[in-house]
Parts: sequence; structure tokens; C-alpha cells
Amino acid sequence: MRKSTIYLFGLGLAVVILTALTSAGLVVSAQNANSSMTMSNQNTSTTKRKPRKPKTKSTWTGRCDPTKQEQADLSGTYTGKVNYPDASLTGDATLTITGNNFTLSAGTTTQMGRITAVTTCGYTGATMMFGDLTPPTPSANPPAALPAVSLRARKMGDRVTLMTVPGEKRSFSFGTAGTGKAKPRKHRTKKTDATTPATTPPQQ
Repeated sequence: MRKSTIYLFGLGLAVVILTALTSAGLVVSAQNANSSMTMSNQNTSTTKRKPRKPKTKSTWTGRCDPTKQEQADLSGTYTGKVNYPDASLTGDATLTITGNNFTLSAGTTTQMGRITAVTTCGYTGATMMFGDLTPPTPSANPPAALPAVSLRARKMGDRVTLMTVPGEKRSFSFGTAGTGKAKPRKHRTKKTDATTPATTPPQQ
């Protein structure tokens, strides 16, 4: 066999091997590309979870809403006991409330002013301001602020009770006569039948 023939045969074999290797590389590359595209499609098709909304805690329990306030009307004329040492009001007194204005008299002393009351969750808070609420004339020496008292108010029918709340510096109380006194309950006695059934004598 000639050397040229051997050379051509070897060259042809090398070309075949190189072609086979190149084809195998292209197949592997294609498979990798397909797998990466498949994974990409799977990732993009995954549905995104919706963010959870934070639960808001309620600010009250039960049926009471502490944010709701109602104006309380304490209008009426009440006779009872008052104790307000700062204004020399003690003993038997008469309190007249008309809207937001009040007049309180005890003996020869009378005080006037304004009262506001607000009810929240069954609790009625009131503020009594004593004195003339007419704005003073501007001057270099303005008058002192009018005294005010923070109270808890209770009204039941024609009775009213006013008492300072804890932390209040001034002492004030007013109670309608008989307020807070419960009537004693009468014990019910069972009625007995006074008639007794007649008995017949035994026959002999």
C-alpha cells in the first residue's frame, strides 16, 4: 500500500471522528438549552403568593366603643347635701341645672357657672366651672382662671349625684336626699287557708 493512500485514509478517519465529536457537542448543548428553557418556563409559570394583610386588633371588647361619646343632659332642680369647702358651700343645698348653666345655693351662699357632661360606655364625666364666664376686658393684669372641678355624675330619675374623681385637687360632692339608700324589702308571708275540710264521723 502506498504511503499516500495511508495518509488519505488516516485523514479521512480523523475528519469522521471530529465530525462525530462536533455533533455530540451540539446535541449536548441543545439538551442543556432545552432544559434551561424548561426550568425558566416553570419558574415564570409559578403563581406568586399574595401578601397577607396584617390583622388589626380591636381597640375595645364587647359592645362598648370607647371612642363614641354622647352629650349628657343633667337638667333639673335637685335638693340635697353639698360639700364644697373652697366656695363655703356646705349642708342643705339646691342645685338647678338648665342645659349647661347651673346655680348652686346653700344657706346665704350662691354660686353660678357652667357644667358639661359626657357619657362614654355608661360612665358620665362632668366638669363644673364656677364663676362668671363673660370674657374679661384685656388688661395688663388679667384675672385668675375660674375654678373648675372634674366630677363623676350619676342621674336616676329626679335624683343626681356629683362627686370628684380620683386625682382632683378640689373636694366637691352633691347628692340628692335619699340617693343611694335602698328601701328594705318586705318579706312575703304565705297565706294559709283558714277553712278546714269537714270530717264525717265513722258509721257504726
